[in-house]
Amino acid sequence: MPQKTFLSKVRKLPRNVWAVSLTSFFMDISSEMVINILPLFLSNVLGVKTNIIGIIEGIAEATASILKVFSGWLSDKLGGRKWLAVAGYGISTIAKPFFYIANTWGMIAGVRWADRIGKGVRTAPRDALVADSIEPEQRGIAFGFHRAADTGGAVLGILIAALSVWLAQSNNLQLGENTFRTIVLISLVPAVLAVISLAVIARETVKRSDQAAPKITFKGLGKPFLVFLLIVGVFDLGNSSDAFLVLRAQERGLSVLGILLMLAAFNLVYTLVSAPAGSLSDRIGRRKVIIGGWLVYGVIYLGFALAQRPWHIWVLYITYGVYYGLAYGTAKAMVADLVSPALRGTAYGTYNAVLGIIDFPASLLAGLLWQGAGAWAGFGPSAPFFFGSSLAFLAALMFLIWSPNKFMQEPSAGTE
Repeated sequence: MPQKTFLSKVRKLPRNVWAVSLTSFFMDISSEMVINILPLFLSNVLGVKTNIIGIIEGIAEATASILKVFSGWLSDKLGGRKWLAVAGYGISTIAKPFFYIANTWGMIAGVRWADRIGKGVRTAPRDALVADSIEPEQRGIAFGFHRAADTGGAVLGILIAALSVWLAQSNNLQLGENTFRTIVLISLVPAVLAVISLAVIARETVKRSDQAAPKITFKGLGKPFLVFLLIVGVFDLGNSSDAFLVLRAQERGLSVLGILLMLAAFNLVYTLVSAPAGSLSDRIGRRKVIIGGWLVYGVIYLGFALAQRPWHIWVLYITYGVYYGLAYGTAKAMVADLVSPALRGTAYGTYNAVLGIIDFPASLLAGLLWQGAGAWAGFGPSAPFFFGSSLAFLAALMFLIWSPNKFMQEPSAGTE
């Protein structure tokens, strides 16, 4: 696509897409400052093993997931997306200061889960707000742009955290307790700005008066959506929390500062790829772009399993941004392709919920495969990455065999 054509499409995105993107930009500045160093705090400061970290992360996502279904359904029933999303961002903002005083893994887990409750409330209404505000032929670029803004915030947040680490402890291999708590305090400012941005700038989408309140049923969302969800679920079972990638980086010899700079580079790649990949999916179809992303993921996770030196981790993690840019926003755009507008909130809630629930066994399995439990020592640091790579290749094959196009409302230029 010519550069000016792509930029023209970005400039023409509606107000709500810009509002949601700005909100996600600020919230990711806040979240990424803390969440990326949280597994290091648990491991380095509190001495928590990977199987416990896996349980914390898995339950965190499952906690959010249960709420995503009801929040999405409620937004369909009420015909309102904005204020549910604002409430979700507000809950996460209120939870964040408690990271500062938490001094046991149980307290950290409670705060992490409260933060995920906020995510569970906001995610489906926010995604439905974007889908409601855009024409089908611009759906890919809208979700891609949102992901780019979200990840651009992550880049800035990680760089702020990296600067804080450098000033506080230079290039030490392990994270210090005071460094973590200082970063938590700084993260509160962009979190507040995120809530204000959505509340002030976004406009509510209006539900048609002839729509009946939807029921929360899998069957009502249609067979194409359910098959899509099944295939994505297979992939997600091997997609454990990125906390394990951070721990793998430290295990291979990267310092805290080195890890944060690596994460910033990863998010920069993610930012640069997301919007063009979304636009590409508008033209050639979502399935091809998602399959490409999953194949990249499979190769990268295989690389993490085999990595020997710190620079191997650097190269792999930066390339990991290509997978996210290709597949993450594109999959969300495909959800809107497969269901009717009246069920978008419910569909996004179900999509996010099912994947979030799968995140629990995925992260639990990763922790067990790595360090085991009790007397069993597990299979070592490479095991969860071999497992994730295998499932990514399997899911890509399943998606290649399945042809959803006859069910989808793609733009004519985008049909395969």
